Amino acid sequence: MPMLIRSASLNNYVDVARALGIDPFAQLKAARIAATCLNNPDIKISLAAVGRLLESSAHAAGVEDFGLRMAENRYLSNLGPIALAAREEPTIRKALEAMQRYLPLHNDGMSMLIEDIGGLAVLRAEYMAAGGAPLRQAIELANGVLFRYLRGFLGNAWAPRMVCFRHAAPKDMTTHRRLFGRRLEFSREFDGIVCNAADLEASMPNSDPVAARYVHQYLQTLNAQQSATVQGKVRELIWVLLPSGRCSVEQVAKHLGVDRRTIHRHLVQQGETFSTQLEQVRRELAARYIADRNRPLSEVAGLLGFSAPSAFSRWFAQHFGCSATAWRASGHKNVPDAL
Repeated sequence: MPMLIRSASLNNYVDVARALGIDPFAQLKAARIAATCLNNPDIKISLAAVGRLLESSAHAAGVEDFGLRMAENRYLSNLGPIALAAREEPTIRKALEAMQRYLPLHNDGMSMLIEDIGGLAVLRAEYMAAGGAPLRQAIELANGVLFRYLRGFLGNAWAPRMVCFRHAAPKDMTTHRRLFGRRLEFSREFDGIVCNAADLEASMPNSDPVAARYVHQYLQTLNAQQSATVQGKVRELIWVLLPSGRCSVEQVAKHLGVDRRTIHRHLVQQGETFSTQLEQVRRELAARYIADRNRPLSEVAGLLGFSAPSAFSRWFAQHFGCSATAWRASGHKNVPDAL
């Protein structure tokens, strides 16, 4: 089943494309996205098509920051009813947790995780697009939008400890520094924002617990109508946790608030196991990481949860039918069927 996203994700697309001298409607047509989507923010469209649109537009414009330019003028209202829930929460953390909980209503191919490590909070965004397709623009758009939301909550003087990207740094950093400042890290193990955990305990200025209750009831009804299976939730968490080196069935169960036996029982009912889910995600992430020629294969091994490069090499040859070096040299982009 294709992953979908609200057409609100295309807000600012036409303006950015025209400012860069490309025809937005020709690009939309090539990506097979109807231009009528621009007039209704609640139409669900293919996430893969949006990803292709952003990448092709960046290429046509000759820039590496197309997605980030779209993020510069985004507001919380872009999330539709999810924004209402976030605004009524008592603290920034609660607002982010509401966004995390209801994110599938806006984008069912993206997962968000909030991790506390010491006195820091790590806000991670993960796209679960299959096939190793390029997602640089979509990822930068997501990180830029999250940053804009935090600035909206905390004020323009707020700054994160760090903004991280998996991909390599662009040749021109002007837009990145204009939006994020200079606390930027590239070729890291995750995409997201690191800030002081105490920042998230700040109060929301106009929260209303009564309004929040009604909004949550409404969104829970919508969520139930498109609730993900346990298999889908497990897959989302594997995508998010694997690069951190802390991906296990116990960790996934902890995030879902159940025990590992519950995970096992539900997956078996769907003809799956935790191991098969883990292997599929590993294959898709392997294709994505290896496509980045600036990332050493030894680093890819660690990001996929292998303790040694030799174990990664054996696994890769078994699943892809050749060495990782040969795969990279051949220019492959798609994940092959199981061998």
